[in-house]
Amino acid sequence: MRRQSRAGAGHAGKRSPAGAGASVARGGRRRTPLLWAAVFVCLWLGAQAQMKIPPETVQQWAETFGKQLLALSSRYSGAKLLQKKYKDIEGVVKMEEVDGQEMVKSFAEEMEEMLGRKMKSVKRLAEAAEDADLYHEFNETLEFDYYNSLMINKVDGNGNPVDLGGEFALEENEHFNKLQVNTMMSDIQVPTNVFNKDPGILNGVYMSEALNDVFVDNFQKDPTLTWQYFGSATGFFRLYPGIKWTPDDNGVVTFDCRNRNWYIQAASSPKDVVIVVDVSGSMKGLRLTIAKHTINTILDTLGENDFVNIIAYSDYVSYVEPCFKGTLVQADLDNREHFKILVEGLHVKGEGKVKKAMKESFKILNQASAQGQGSLCNQAIMLITDGAMEDFQEVFEEFNWPERRVRVFTYLIGREMTFADNVKWIACNNKGYYTHISTLADVQENVMEYLHVLSRPMVINHDHDIIWTEAYMDTVLFNSQAQSLLLMTSVAMPVFSKKQETLSHGILLGVVGTDVALRELIRLAPRYKLGIHGYAFLNTNNGYILSHPELRPLYKEGKKLKPKPNYNSVDLAEVEWEDTEEALRTAMVKGETGSLSLDVRTSVDKGRRVMFLRNEYYYTVINETPFSLGIVLTNGHGQYRFIGNVSVEEGLHDLIAPDLTIATEWTYCETDIDPSHRKLTQMQAMVRYLTGKEPDLECDTDLLGQTLFDAVVTAPMEAYWTALMLNSSSMDEGVETAFLGTRTGLMRVQRYAGIEKRVANTFLTPADKLNIFTLDHFPVWYRRAAEVPAGQFHYYLPREDTRDAFRDYEADYSASVTRAERRRRERAWQRLRKQAEEGAKIVIAATAVSVTVGKKTAIAGAIGVQMTLDMLESKFMTIAAQPNDTDCSTTEGVCPLRCDSYDIACYLIDNNGFVIISKERNDAGRFFGEVDGSVMTTLIRMGMFKRVSLFDYQAMCKMNLHSSNSARPLLSPFYGLASALNWFLSNLLLFLLEFNLCGLWHADHFADAKASFSVSSSHKKRGDILQPCDTEYPSFLHEPSIKETNSLIKCGRCQKMFVVQQVPDSNLLMLVVQADCDCSRQYPPITMEPMEVKYNASVKCNRMKSQKVRRRPESCHAYHSQENAKDCGGACIISLSVSLFLLCLSSSTLISR
Repeated sequence: MRRQSRAGAGHAGKRSPAGAGASVARGGRRRTPLLWAAVFVCLWLGAQAQMKIPPETVQQWAETFGKQLLALSSRYSGAKLLQKKYKDIEGVVKMEEVDGQEMVKSFAEEMEEMLGRKMKSVKRLAEAAEDADLYHEFNETLEFDYYNSLMINKVDGNGNPVDLGGEFALEENEHFNKLQVNTMMSDIQVPTNVFNKDPGILNGVYMSEALNDVFVDNFQKDPTLTWQYFGSATGFFRLYPGIKWTPDDNGVVTFDCRNRNWYIQAASSPKDVVIVVDVSGSMKGLRLTIAKHTINTILDTLGENDFVNIIAYSDYVSYVEPCFKGTLVQADLDNREHFKILVEGLHVKGEGKVKKAMKESFKILNQASAQGQGSLCNQAIMLITDGAMEDFQEVFEEFNWPERRVRVFTYLIGREMTFADNVKWIACNNKGYYTHISTLADVQENVMEYLHVLSRPMVINHDHDIIWTEAYMDTVLFNSQAQSLLLMTSVAMPVFSKKQETLSHGILLGVVGTDVALRELIRLAPRYKLGIHGYAFLNTNNGYILSHPELRPLYKEGKKLKPKPNYNSVDLAEVEWEDTEEALRTAMVKGETGSLSLDVRTSVDKGRRVMFLRNEYYYTVINETPFSLGIVLTNGHGQYRFIGNVSVEEGLHDLIAPDLTIATEWTYCETDIDPSHRKLTQMQAMVRYLTGKEPDLECDTDLLGQTLFDAVVTAPMEAYWTALMLNSSSMDEGVETAFLGTRTGLMRVQRYAGIEKRVANTFLTPADKLNIFTLDHFPVWYRRAAEVPAGQFHYYLPREDTRDAFRDYEADYSASVTRAERRRRERAWQRLRKQAEEGAKIVIAATAVSVTVGKKTAIAGAIGVQMTLDMLESKFMTIAAQPNDTDCSTTEGVCPLRCDSYDIACYLIDNNGFVIISKERNDAGRFFGEVDGSVMTTLIRMGMFKRVSLFDYQAMCKMNLHSSNSARPLLSPFYGLASALNWFLSNLLLFLLEFNLCGLWHADHFADAKASFSVSSSHKKRGDILQPCDTEYPSFLHEPSIKETNSLIKCGRCQKMFVVQQVPDSNLLMLVVQADCDCSRQYPPITMEPMEVKYNASVKCNRMKSQKVRRRPESCHAYHSQENAKDCGGACIISLSVSLFLLCLSSSTLISR
């Protein structure tokens, strides 16, 4: 036995200083040079002494381990048997080439038909509403009790129904996410700041009762309809089916249908808006607060088809965002939120000179029209001021008269009425509207008036344009936890008054609409037809994503899920970011039909693992909508599909086997059309259809036929697995589950270990979204297995933090399960957390199964086995330890070599660099670069691993802690006292001014004021706030052509040796590393943490104001000769007590300081 001495030089080094020290004590100073020479020699010898790890030993270990691993995986999965079964049927199946262009057109036609049914329903609602209004005469004294959704089924202290309440039957409904609804009747929701017994409300509710029958009739004609509604211009919202409305945390109802995008877009055509705000000295205090709120409210009425800019004026004119000088920017969510932040920073000084600001505004709008930019439709200036003293008539004569192409809307801020006539004159002489805003509570109602003015030409002409919204999240459903229908689009249509006596006034009665769940729309592009990595997606005329498997609309803040601020303005180029020339985006936005090929980097397993794919994109427009559909087929996986045939009897026998399941999110049979089918699972519906018990079910016969075929071919696996399990004496402890999946969403699972012994209790359960077939993707193990040759196993350690998958699952389904099921899942979640805390880990091994006909190959499925990490570690450590009696005569280097030695570190890592096995158990699942930066850096330099940059344009980053408002910190007790007094007087003043004297009897205003105070007084540390950002993050990939390597790493006074050897027939690498040389100072860890992409001011500016290719809406209604422009607004004269006025004046002065 021979073992290279590594300690000799080191021991000598330890003895030498002691000896030298004794000599010095005896001989004094003359021996000092000899001492230092001895020390230097010892240190030099210690640095030069180098461990040598024999590569041939590591190679032998890798080969032995590879053979054992392959035998283990093959035996317990049964992969060879399944491949043989599919090989046997190659002579009887038919291989078809997929025509992507025909497929996308077919999908688009189905979507067009589905959306067309929704449009017909909305048209019937609009006609019924207009007819009902035509024959209704307004009654100022009307008394009418209606079902208020907030009051229904409530009783007072005596047990009597409360006012506007009463008994309203509700029952759980499968179609509406198991919410309690009334499908025979609608009910009414009224915002807290609207008096629910106002004559206008009562007359509108009474008139719209006629819609109840239409709602029910629509639902009977099209059972796939979801929510139908009528949003009134007076503020009430009629919703079908009727529900019990839940107020927010403050007990108020802030939902106002007139603020919703579907209402705003249907009520007016696209518009260019320049907001002009007075920031002169007279606007200080509360007036500026009201002005800011007015600007924000106007911004909230704009959408992605609108364009906007904001100008502030006093002695001079300034742009709120200097970057946007002289131009209009698209009013998308990002730009609107950016404006809101800047508006908060406005301050007052100087004298207000409105003439310059108006000239600048007209120049912006004229330039946009001349250059073909902006909406090319309505144009408007919104003037927000507390008075206008200049002679500004010449400005309108120069820029706007006589055509009056630009409407001017004026908002007089504050209770002072001195300049009311001037401000009103501006609006009335420019086809606009004048409003007087004296309190914060007045803002909402007064801002909405401009929409009704812009709608006049459309109303007079009776142009019922149908609009479709961008993707949005139904916050009502979100708060109700009915989250499987989170993302949706709405189709809406305006409702007009057809009465001749009011024709010239162009009275908008409201908007009718219905919702379309985007998940239901994307189901019309069946997942099984798109292949393993394929998918379908939808985008809008503005290039924003409507539906895409990579769209992530939610983020987690603390324990709560929240919508991202920009979730519905994610551009197609930000998801398909490899389309650097934006050729795909441009073609789809323009509504073209065609195809495109792209080499893409994509990732699986929550972005940790990169794959290189060649994607074929096929796209076309969905007629009668602003949407385009795209599908992706991946070369090698989406080009071919095979068709097999079996009898129904034979297939049914194998389909109902206990080990077999099908993808619950896929549509094998449509169970949502007939109410009696809604409680059927997809498997139940499929069986009932095939047995003839439900012949009227609409089923995908192609998918059913291939599922039956796969059930027959895979049936022998059940007997194979069962035989292994019954022979328990030969079972390896730690092999827990065998599984397979096929192209049709079929899965077979065999649990070798009982639940009490299993480490992986959630693997392949509905909670494990990453590893089962979903609407968006094939399982991770299936996709990864498909990237290596059939028969070669792919091994990986699933992410220990499975909370993301479980969270996504609950977000989609928490409202669609029973309480008992929720409790069961909660217990499962608790077990999952406990296992994570105890470090329980599993290993997945999977391989693809293929079918080849001629020279055409298609993936039939994937099969694999799940094992415990403990079992694999045991086998690894047994192999990686040479016994003490090893013959070392022919070995150069350390012999015997053992991974359990203190100075040796052994690792098993996968092809993405993640540790599977290490002596340090906590290393398992980590990226190897975090464990040993020196070796990983060297492997990257040597080309054995490649670093790949990926980008995330939907990330959320923590806000910068340095606030712009921190210029004057609380340096003294005076500032603390002043701030406290400022807060108290501000809130007192807001309360007094929220007390709207015009509506004293409207008790609901008190609640609204309470809500605003609650929001304004809630504070959060800026460092804890997450905001949208762009990030770059790395992924790593092994270069398969480099199968082995070894090297020395110089680390100061020592050198570290390592040997790397590929494990045959796998994606694994074995690393043996010298452990007694610390290189952490010279080589920091390599992490996979995302880094925020920082943009300088110039780049930010260009990104925000750039106007990408977009398709404008086809219709525009900006002018009608019969419009009565004399109806241009007025004000409620409010008398103000002297004491309140003085308090306001003094408080405003203090606050402005």
